[in-house]
Amino acid sequence: MAIVLGLPKGSLQESTFALFKRAGFNVSCSSRSYIPSIDDEEIKCRLLRPQEMSRYVELGLLDAGICGYDWVYENGNVGKVQEICELNYSKATTNPVRWVLAVPNDSKIKSVKDLNGKRISTEAIGIVKNYLKQHKVKADVEFSWGATEVKAPELVDAIVDLTETGSSLRANNLRIVDTILTSTTRFIANKKSWKNAAKRAKLEQLKMLLTGALEAQRRVLLKCNAPAKTLDKVVKTMPALHAPTVNKLHDANWFAVESVVEEKQVRDLIPQLTKYGATGIIELPLNKIIF
Repeated sequence: MAIVLGLPKGSLQESTFALFKRAGFNVSCSSRSYIPSIDDEEIKCRLLRPQEMSRYVELGLLDAGICGYDWVYENGNVGKVQEICELNYSKATTNPVRWVLAVPNDSKIKSVKDLNGKRISTEAIGIVKNYLKQHKVKADVEFSWGATEVKAPELVDAIVDLTETGSSLRANNLRIVDTILTSTTRFIANKKSWKNAAKRAKLEQLKMLLTGALEAQRRVLLKCNAPAKTLDKVVKTMPALHAPTVNKLHDANWFAVESVVEEKQVRDLIPQLTKYGATGIIELPLNKIIF
């Protein structure tokens, strides 16, 4: 029984296809097609905008999909779809994206309470209306079709937009008043599909392989040869998921040591290993790590 899987079109499309490649699936799609091909007969793919993904998953038109938590929240689908796992696409552990309330630098708006009677532009209408309701503020919320940053102050009093670093907002002379919602990419499923044993087994397989590929993205395999007299120091220096692997070499005075380590640690590890006489140090990329 094949599952129908929604893949995100837009900014996440290329990185999603690359993630599936590392997980062992070849996904491809022509520029004008919305039906990607995948080399797995148990999966049928559909390409959709993340903004509408959770709605079609909740309706059962898709068995599962990948989109941001923000769009699950925006469509009122929190609790209505099964969250399988979080997918951190970033190679480093960077901050999640944020929906922020922003105003011109010289605006008198200092907090959400100052928005009463004001006009706000955003793509996330539901998120903003819920935010205003929570703070008992009445304001006009209008949908933005794009270029939201340039609309204040000439067209609107404030905007709510998506940001990771805030650099685009600063470039447009805007300051952040409040963070409304933080969001990361989620792998979600239709609840009925999740209860189907065959479909759930396939979805859990996908989860294992995708998260394994993501874990491997920020780690490397570090290998070296260590002299017997400093072997203990080399082993203690080398981080590991459990413990470094140690093997004797043909020369009884030397050992091969290897371990999976976080890539960001390597620049500090190599000088320490060489200090203890380690040689033949090799750093290798990984495709998947399954815990």
